[in-house]
Amino acid sequence: MAVGAHTDSEPIGPQTGPQAGPSIVPDAPRFLNRELSRLDFDERVLAMAEDPRLPVLERVRFLAIFSQNLDDFFQVRVAGLKEQVLAAVAVSSPDGMSPLEQLKAIRGRVEAHVERQVRLFNTGIVPALAEAGIAIVRADEVSKKELSQLHSVFRQQIFPVLTPLAVDPGHPFPYISHLSLNLAVTVRDPQRRQQRFARVKVPPVLPRFIPLAEETRFMPLEDVIALHLQALFPGMDVIAHHPFRVTRDGDLDDVDSDAEDLLAAIQTELRRRRRHARVVRLEVDPGMSPEVLELLTRELELQPTDVYQSEGLLDLGSLSALWQLDRPDLKEEPWTPATQPRLRGVGAEVPDLFAVLRAGDILAHHPYDSFATSVEAFIDHAAGDANVLAIKQTLYRTSGPGSPIVLALIRAAESGKQVAALVELKARGDEQANIAWARALEEANVHVVYGLVGLKTHAKVTLVVRREGNRIQNYVHVGTGNYNPSTAHGYEDVSLLTADADIGADVTEMFNLLTGYSRQHRYRKLLVAPSSLRSGITQLIEREAKPGGRIVIKVNNLIDPDIIDALYSASQAGADVDLIVRSMCSLRPGVPGLSERIKVRSIVGRFLEHSRVFRFGGGGQPDFYLGSSDIMQRNLDRRVEAVVPVTDPKLCGRLAEIFEVALADDVLAWELGAAGSWQHVPTVAGLNSQRRFQELALERARGNGVVSLIKHA
Repeated sequence: MAVGAHTDSEPIGPQTGPQAGPSIVPDAPRFLNRELSRLDFDERVLAMAEDPRLPVLERVRFLAIFSQNLDDFFQVRVAGLKEQVLAAVAVSSPDGMSPLEQLKAIRGRVEAHVERQVRLFNTGIVPALAEAGIAIVRADEVSKKELSQLHSVFRQQIFPVLTPLAVDPGHPFPYISHLSLNLAVTVRDPQRRQQRFARVKVPPVLPRFIPLAEETRFMPLEDVIALHLQALFPGMDVIAHHPFRVTRDGDLDDVDSDAEDLLAAIQTELRRRRRHARVVRLEVDPGMSPEVLELLTRELELQPTDVYQSEGLLDLGSLSALWQLDRPDLKEEPWTPATQPRLRGVGAEVPDLFAVLRAGDILAHHPYDSFATSVEAFIDHAAGDANVLAIKQTLYRTSGPGSPIVLALIRAAESGKQVAALVELKARGDEQANIAWARALEEANVHVVYGLVGLKTHAKVTLVVRREGNRIQNYVHVGTGNYNPSTAHGYEDVSLLTADADIGADVTEMFNLLTGYSRQHRYRKLLVAPSSLRSGITQLIEREAKPGGRIVIKVNNLIDPDIIDALYSASQAGADVDLIVRSMCSLRPGVPGLSERIKVRSIVGRFLEHSRVFRFGGGGQPDFYLGSSDIMQRNLDRRVEAVVPVTDPKLCGRLAEIFEVALADDVLAWELGAAGSWQHVPTVAGLNSQRRFQELALERARGNGVVSLIKHA
C-alpha cells in the first residue's frame, strides 16, 4: 500500500508480504505530534544546561534559553490550541490528537521539564556558581552588613519605582502584564482586622539580580522587595507574600493582512494585546495560600490546569543577565569569525566586491565566516558605489535603526539611489521594533512596503542593480538567516553571493511581485513559496525515489505531512535519506516498511543551528539548494520564501562538507528513534561539528585551500 493511501491518523501496523517484518511501533501513527516534538527540542536544550563538562556560565545560558523557549511555546503554541478549544474546532492534528488531548499531553510533559529545570537550578547550577565565586543568595542568607546595604539600595533605587496595587471594593483587580513577575501580598489592617490582597509588580526596568559585594553575591530583585514590603504598606501587618508570573497569548498571525493600513492594524493590535490578550499560563510559588491562588485563577479567568507550581525562582530566563558578567574563565572561548581570502580588503582599494563576484560566487557559513565582511560588506559596498542604481531588500528581523545594514540603506537612499525595503511587520516578537525602523527608513526616502496580502514575507534576499558600461548587472544575496548582525554571531546560517544572470532575473521578478502587482509563478532557477517551492522540493524528492537515491536535508523544522509522505515513499523505493532537524520533526524514522532508510538527527550546541540546506543526489553531480524555508505548511503555502540552487562545484563541495561534518558529529548530535524518542549519539570519535567548522574557517582564512573534512582533536 502506498504511503499516500493512509489516513492521517492511521497507525503503523505489522507489514504483510514476503519482504515484510513486524513494525517496532505497531500502534503508533505515522506522524509525531509537532507540539510534543517542540518540547523534545527544549529538553535537548535543558540537557546542555545539565552537562557538567560545560563552563558554568554556558550552562546558565542554556538554562535561560530553555526558560525563554518555554515562554514562547506557551504564548504561541499553547495559546493557539486554547483558541481551538474555545472555538470548538474539531480538527485533529496529523498524528490524530485533538486540541484537548494535546493540551493534556503538553501539561504532563511541561510539568516534568519544569521539575527537572528547578532541580537543576537548585542543586546543580547554584552550587556550581558558588564554587566559581558567584553566589545567588536569598533573604535568609544575607549578613547584617549586606542588609544595611540593601536598605540603602531599596530606598534610593527601588522604592521610587514600585507601585503597590490594592484589591478591594474600591480598587478592581489590576491588569497583570505579559511575562511580568509579581508579588502577591496579603496584608491585614490591625484596627479593622481585615485581610486584603495587593499586587506589587517587580519592575522589569530594574536589574533582575541586585549585586551585594563586589558583584560576587547577588540577590533576586523580588527578594529585595519582599524584605521591604513594610515600607510599601506602612501601618499594615504583612501576612504573606508569594511570587507569581503570567503568560499571555502573544501571537499576531491572526491580524487581518487585508487591512487597508497594515502598519496601523499592527499597532492597534499590539496595543489591544497589551491590555486584553488571554492569559494562558500562571506560574506560582507552591507555598501560595489556596485563597490567593483561587483569587488569581478566578480574576485571570484560568483553569487549574493552567497553573504551574515552581519551587524556587520564577522567570529563569532572566538568568541571561548573569551570563553577561565579565567572567571569561566561566565561558566558552570567544570566537572571532574568519574572513575568506577572496573577501579580504573589501571596502579598501582592492578588491572590488563586484569584480570578485563576477569572477565567481561566494558562499559564507556563519558564524564561522564573518557576516560583517561578507553580507554587511556587500550592502555597504553597494550603498557607496556610484554605479549602483538600486538596492532592494527583504527585512524580517534586524538589530534596529542602528544596524549597519539599515544605515547603509538610508545612506544609499540619501545619495539618490532607488532603495526598496520590504519590512515584515508580523515578525513575532519584533513587531514594535520593525515599525520603528520602518519609519526611519521612510523618513530617509526608502520605499518601504509590507508585502503581499495574506502572506508573511520570510525570504532573506537582497538585489543590487549596477550600471556597468552599456549594460545592467544584477548582484544577489540569498541567505538562510536574518539581516541581523547581532544574531549572526550566534546563529549558524549560510549565505550565497552571486552575479548569476538567471538568479538576478528571478530575484528582480520576485521583488516586482512583492512591491507591485504580478501573477509571477515561474522562475528560472529560484524556488519561491507559495508558487513553486512545494512542487519543486516534491519533484526533487520523487526524482531520488529509487535504489541508490540520496537525499540530505538540514532544516529547523520538518512537519509538513505531504513532504513527509514523499520522503517515506522515497525510502520505500530505495533512497537513503538523512535529515538534520534542529527542533520539530513529525517524521517517524526507522520504521520497517515505511521509513527504514531514513535517519533523523538534531545538533544542539553553542551556536543555534539555523540554516536550511538541501541535497538531492548521491555520487556524480548532486543538486544543492539553500534558502529561508523550513519544511512546514506555513513556509510552503502561507509565506513568501526563496530557495536558490548552488551550482559552482567548489561551493557545492562546501555544502557537502557541511553535511558530512554534521552527520559525523558524535558530541552535539541526538538521534530520533522509531518510537519517537530522542537519544544522545554515543561519543566515539569525539567530533564536535561546531568546533570543526571553526577549524575549517581558520584553515580557509589562511588560504589552505582544500582541507580535511573530519579532522578533529
